[in-house]
Amino acid sequence: MRPDTANDLAAFLRDLHPSTPVLPVGVGSNLIVRDGGVPGVVVRLPKAMAKVSVQDGRVRAGAGAMGITVASAARDAGIAGLEFLRGIPGTVGGAVRMNAGAYARDVSEILVEATVVTREGSVEIWPAEKLGFTYRHSDLPAGAVVVEAVFSGTPGEPAVIGAEMDRIAAEREASQPLRSRTGGSTFKNPDGHKAWALIDAAGCRGLTRGDAQVSEKHCNFLLNLGAASSAEIEALGEEVRDRVRAHSGVTLEWEIQRVGEYLPARLRDGAGEGGPDTGILHQPLPRPLPQAGGEQ
Repeated sequence: MRPDTANDLAAFLRDLHPSTPVLPVGVGSNLIVRDGGVPGVVVRLPKAMAKVSVQDGRVRAGAGAMGITVASAARDAGIAGLEFLRGIPGTVGGAVRMNAGAYARDVSEILVEATVVTREGSVEIWPAEKLGFTYRHSDLPAGAVVVEAVFSGTPGEPAVIGAEMDRIAAEREASQPLRSRTGGSTFKNPDGHKAWALIDAAGCRGLTRGDAQVSEKHCNFLLNLGAASSAEIEALGEEVRDRVRAHSGVTLEWEIQRVGEYLPARLRDGAGEGGPDTGILHQPLPRPLPQAGGEQ
């Protein structure tokens, strides 16, 4: 469903049966959707909830806004410290939920407060401290939806801020498979390690399963080469985890969020193997449930 406003979403959730799962989805980055689909309701915020403004040295952003939009608004206003958002290819809502980060910074360092619609249908303003941020994690409950966030930085020169954003963009282009079908960084960096280095050392660079591949350019990215099945994507990720564990003794933790249900084996077209079935990023989401009087 696509709410018109935060209050619209709150009213919908209040009327929704408490046992119905709710999944907010931005642009689908950092997300694997399993072949069996997502049960319950998928919430997609409209463009009206993606506006960005600056007031009193703070950036207020709708949760549907992209990270680059927020970073650009901060640059134009002479607010430094938000440049790293240029390197996060997702929306504000997802960035807050997972404490997204890049280039030695993360959301917990710049967030002042977030407006949250709880699963019970209450609109609340949560200070950053309430979100319980840790590495790539927040304590935001399942089914709660971030609808707005306020960020702060420090005074800076727009030209200097812009130069740093350009550096980040160039570094991403040089080191990551940005023009490939991928969900982004697949595994979290374990303490004292880089996930990509562990994956490379375990001999996984370029590893394939069907049309799924570990990127040769940056091996913490899994690619869909064109027709990878859901089973192939997640199974490849699990094979990487097994190889890294066997080689270095480190257990990699998934960073990409995996959602939805496995497709029963009898429904897989010619798939003779068991194991996990997932679809990455570009798989279609289920048709959103309608909201009475609202946009479908």
